[in-house]
Amino acid sequence: MTTRNNEPLEHLLAEIIRREGGYVNHPADRGGATNFGVTAQTLGGWRKLGRAATVDEVKALTEAEARAIYRQQYITAPGFETITHPALLNLLVDSAVHSGPKRAVQWLQMALGVAAADGVIGTRTRAAIAAADQETLYRKVLAQRLRHLGRLITDDPKQAAFAAGWMNRMAEFVEA
Repeated sequence: MTTRNNEPLEHLLAEIIRREGGYVNHPADRGGATNFGVTAQTLGGWRKLGRAATVDEVKALTEAEARAIYRQQYITAPGFETITHPALLNLLVDSAVHSGPKRAVQWLQMALGVAAADGVIGTRTRAAIAAADQETLYRKVLAQRLRHLGRLITDDPKQAAFAAGWMNRMAEFVEA
């Protein structure tokens, strides 16, 4: 959603930051320590450290840097800037932040019925997005994400510690 007015994108980033919160280091979180939802692994990669960031480096992450990471790695890199439907863009970016950009693109591709859900938005995926009913596409991507969260909890019961938070997060997208 690249426009001359960057306000919609800034609002989307503010919503991600709000949902993710500040510094957290929950023992059951597979991502380890996070700040604004940015993991130590992601921060280390972003800063080209050649390693995961330390807990202290994660704690010191600024909101401005987190926004830059989100913009580049979770909007621009996966190709979400081409999504013109605001609710779908919000859902896809939030999905990418929570479950990885490749998985979010794969959910989009599965919802579109694209032959190869390879996690890359290419010519065929863009054409399928343009031809799709955006509201139906939104619901299908949301359903993919909800199923994924259910499988996470089923496959690893320790993840149930996050179920209430995940469902509150998903309720925002159901209500959108």
